[in-house]
This record gives sequence, structure tokens and C-alpha cells, in this order.
Amino acid sequence: MKYFPVFLILAALAGCGGSSQKQAEKQLPPLPETSAPNDAQQGTARPEKPADWPVIVAYGDSLSAGFGAPTGQSYPDFLQQELDGAGYQFRVVNTGISGDTTSGGLERLSSVLDLKPRIAILELGGNDGLRGLPLTATHDNLEQLITGLQKADVKILLAGMTLPPNYGPDYIRKFERIYVDLATRYHLSRIPFLLEGVATNRKLMQADGIHPTGEGNKRVAQTVMRYLVPLLK
Repeated sequence: MKYFPVFLILAALAGCGGSSQKQAEKQLPPLPETSAPNDAQQGTARPEKPADWPVIVAYGDSLSAGFGAPTGQSYPDFLQQELDGAGYQFRVVNTGISGDTTSGGLERLSSVLDLKPRIAILELGGNDGLRGLPLTATHDNLEQLITGLQKADVKILLAGMTLPPNYGPDYIRKFERIYVDLATRYHLSRIPFLLEGVATNRKLMQADGIHPTGEGNKRVAQTVMRYLVPLLK
């Protein structure tokens, strides 16, 4: 997997957790936040969708929040369009928070469950890896998120992530393995890499080399849709 050079220095993708991780996070500069979170980023559903339609929650970080893309062009926005076009009566709720970690995601699990989602697209962990945080903590946090969602009868689509090559093949292999092992253990549907076909295309990525453009997010939504359809039955 090839990445643009700037990807090796900037970090604003996913999640982290555990007390050791929190201590490590305090020693790092804050990750960029969106300047003005829109309704989708605050976890509110689009008002035009009937309230009784089952909820699909995009549970992630800046990649879900649509950091840097025009309003209405996050991948969850485009995913709603994909669902509507295919005739599925679901409403997508975007709870993505830029710079979030798996520990942050775990802290807000109850608020996500308050939305009573039918399906959760779980996209967290990238920032843990980019910060070089302990893989055991990332694994444990994701596992707690998965078991918490499953106890509430929420179906999970796990979005796999990878890391830039400068993190070393051993660390990258172990990081990627977290998603594979958890998906196998808990019988989850898994997207091997959320930004497949997008991260390596300069035309689909913003100048920071991390976040997709609006068109890139549209491609991400198409990828998500392929893996999501079997869960909609």
C-alpha cells in the first residue's frame, strides 16, 4: 500500500483507549478538529428521513466526520444516497469525531447506543496506530466496543485500517491483524481497508494526504455499501 509523504507526519484518523494510552495522548499535540461540526457530526439524523426508519450509525473519527470536505459530502452523506437509490429505508446517522481514538469512542458508546442503531459501521483505531500506541490497548478497546454493540443487538460492519510503511512491517502487520482477528472471533463483516482505491489516488485525496475529498468520500461510500448490503436483510 503506497501513501503520500505527508501521510507519514500528520495524524487525524481514528481511535485509542486504556489508561496507558490516555497518558501517552497527553504528551502529544492535539489532533485537528473540524472548525464547525455540522448536524451529522453531532450525531443527529437527517430530518427528512422518517423517525421510524432503522438507524445505521457511522461510528468513527475524521474519516467518518468528513473532515475538510464540503458540508454534505462525508462518506455517510453519500452512503445515505446509495441506500436511497437502492430503495433501502434506513437513515444514516454520522457520529464521527475528528481526531477520535478507540478510548474516546469507548467513552461515548452509551450515547451511540441511545440512537438505537440497527447497524454500526465501526471505524476507529487509525489514530492509535499513527501515534504508535500499545496494540494491546487498541485491541482491548475495540473488543469492548464490539461486545457492547453486540449486547445491544447491533450488527457491526468493521472498517479495517492500515498504516504508512515507515511504521515498520512488524508493527503494521500486527496492527492490521487486530481487525482480522476481532472480525473472525466475533463473526463480523469486515471492510479490509476503508480507503481502498482512494488513499493512493491524489485526485481523491485532500492536500493533507490523509482525508478524502468529496469525490473520494463518494468512492468510500460505494465501498462501504458493497459490504453493508448483506447486513440490510
